[in-house]
Amino acid sequence: MSVATIGKLKMGKTLMLAGCLALFAACSAQAEVKFATVNFNRLMEESIQAKAASQILQEEFAPRQRELQQKQKDLQAKQEKLTRDGAVMAEKERTALEKELTKGQRELQTEGEAFSEEVNSRRNEELNKLQGLLVSEVQTFAKSGAYDMVIPTSVAVYAKESLDVTAQVLSYLLTRPATAAKPAAVSKPATTPKPAATK
Repeated sequence: MSVATIGKLKMGKTLMLAGCLALFAACSAQAEVKFATVNFNRLMEESIQAKAASQILQEEFAPRQRELQQKQKDLQAKQEKLTRDGAVMAEKERTALEKELTKGQRELQTEGEAFSEEVNSRRNEELNKLQGLLVSEVQTFAKSGAYDMVIPTSVAVYAKESLDVTAQVLSYLLTRPATAAKPAAVSKPATTPKPAATK
């Protein structure tokens, strides 16, 4: 899909949204319409749900991160030893240390790249879960506040600052679960014991 096509699609969505807002404004002459905007970027950064997701990732990957950092320190110590004592080392000892360094650096690079990929994959997974949770919570907030429409500030062509309810939503989120509830484990049906075989 070309950049121009993507631009046209985005413009089409923007115009459609603008049309909807204009319709709401027109309807407000006959009936009071309550709508607001919310900054999802702030929710994704400042909400307790966002902090909980960050904590989950930190606790999950901290042990491996410390392990990689320790390997890096060990390699650095070996490199310093080679630099300091290489000239007076026996050739066999120096060669062995050089091989250890080369092998260790190669392994550390491989492990580091794999670690980064896994962290990015899990971060995206948690961000998708967080986004879904926040959308659901904003919907609940809107319903409880009798709003007719709540839209992200990122797609609003124009909106008064007084319509921004991000601060209220953040306060509301403090009263909500920090993470999405895990599905209840499905219990296996009890098996009926077989009658003892009669002789």
